[in-house]
Amino acid sequence: MAVKVRERKGAWWLFIDFNGTRKAKRVGVGKAGKKAADLAAIKIQARLAEGDTTPLAEHRNRPVMTLQAYATEWLDTHAAQACKFSTARIYDVNLKRHVFPVLGARPLANLARGDCRTLIAACRQKGLSRKSIENIGRTMSSVLSQAVEDGLLAANPAFRLGRYYRQGDGMKPEIHPFTRDEAGVFLEAARKHAHRDYPLFLCALRTGMRLGELLGLQWGDVDFNGCFIEVRRNLVAGRITTPKSGRTRRVDMSQQLLETLKGLLTSRKAEALKNGWGKVPEWVFCNEDGGALDGDNLRHRVFYKVLEKSGLRRVRFHDLRHTYASLLLQQGESPAYVKEQLGHASIQTTVDVYGHLIPGANRQAVDRLDDVTIRNPAATASSSTLD
Repeated sequence: MAVKVRERKGAWWLFIDFNGTRKAKRVGVGKAGKKAADLAAIKIQARLAEGDTTPLAEHRNRPVMTLQAYATEWLDTHAAQACKFSTARIYDVNLKRHVFPVLGARPLANLARGDCRTLIAACRQKGLSRKSIENIGRTMSSVLSQAVEDGLLAANPAFRLGRYYRQGDGMKPEIHPFTRDEAGVFLEAARKHAHRDYPLFLCALRTGMRLGELLGLQWGDVDFNGCFIEVRRNLVAGRITTPKSGRTRRVDMSQQLLETLKGLLTSRKAEALKNGWGKVPEWVFCNEDGGALDGDNLRHRVFYKVLEKSGLRRVRFHDLRHTYASLLLQQGESPAYVKEQLGHASIQTTVDVYGHLIPGANRQAVDRLDDVTIRNPAATASSSTLD
């Protein structure tokens, strides 16, 4: 039996633990809150010692709120209203696929740090990557942060789980983009086996745009005179959202991409006239009915089949973005330029992901650390002759 007073985020709380029943109650803030909490703790402790369980009656009569019940409500209210559609979609998948099967039936009020470790262990057993596990942990933390604000938890047990994501001696996973030659083989296979979608694949490899950004591209975003594309939107599961960074960006077009998109627009005009559409579809990359493409369909029915036809190793669609960035860096472009093209929030992100791909352009810099005589063996030989 215990009644404890604790401060959490500037507020004073009572924590009651009696015969396996736990209850947390927010009392107040400041000195007045501390005084009230101390006084209440003394009174409750005395009543429980006398066998009076009235302080727990309210808790016992109230239906137990499970993590799944609370998180489901959180998805329908907070996530649906305060988050981007793509973010809410990820939260929904993480909770229903990974969190609920492990912790869904747990009472929300009883969740502890150990439960979070159990979740992480279960994710590792599934073979999920560190990044996927981190995303699941962040989802859990977002839900429980709201529970703290609602007064249902005194603290967030999923806060700062970083050290639990480490995988011992395991190496940090690296990206595996196409080489320049592999990218050429892929595009040739796309031209031959998926001619209608070839311009989209070329755009991915020449701009580094994400799949959702490619699907959301409209003709009004393409500036043929300025030779750039304005990335304004993201299309996810048929819903238009903002780009991942939450802001628009300009991406330069190569001459090959420029000419390809010009040819595509000409073809679209002819297609619109033939099909009686009345006008050219607003989507740059559209289906045969002029509507927006479905990302999952494109990925599984077109992209992976082109990979099979090309004979290349299996990569993700997102690796086309990595290929674009790595090829730019390998040909000597600055990380700052690549950062702007990709729309990263900071150059640190660019360096963290692609730093190992930057060629040793300053190879001679380390040579300059050597002694002059070591850098110039001929001078040493000459000195020896004179001696």
